[in-house]
Amino acid sequence: MISFHTQGTEMPPIDTALVEEWICQVAATYRRKVGEVNYIFTDDETILAMNRQFIGHDYYTDHIGFDYCQGSILSGDIYISLDTVRTNAELYAPDYLEELHRVIIHGILHLIGIHDKTPEERMEMEAAEDKALHLLYKK
Repeated sequence: MISFHTQGTEMPPIDTALVEEWICQVAATYRRKVGEVNYIFTDDETILAMNRQFIGHDYYTDHIGFDYCQGSILSGDIYISLDTVRTNAELYAPDYLEELHRVIIHGILHLIGIHDKTPEERMEMEAAEDKALHLLYKK
């Protein structure tokens, strides 16, 4: 089950049913099933506080994920800063919604086990994001 929540912000303009179906489809391509995944849309200050508390970093980021996966079942909490998504969309993406979809699936790809710490891992992550976005936009 995938659920969408807000904390200190309004719900972004996404089709939650379509996004849920898409996430399940992407998970299946990696032979995974979706268990309980919670998306919490929030703001920069909340993400910064979480970054400091849980990761020891003192900077803003577009998301923070907490992995509760068991075997091939994907479960976790994924916090997304809509402020940073908006800023990144202005700098890098065609539009806000596409950048938001990219961050939504980025969190799932982390739960699957794809990382992005090294340049090689970042290339793998970007390719996986692009492949997933293609599944969404061909619908």
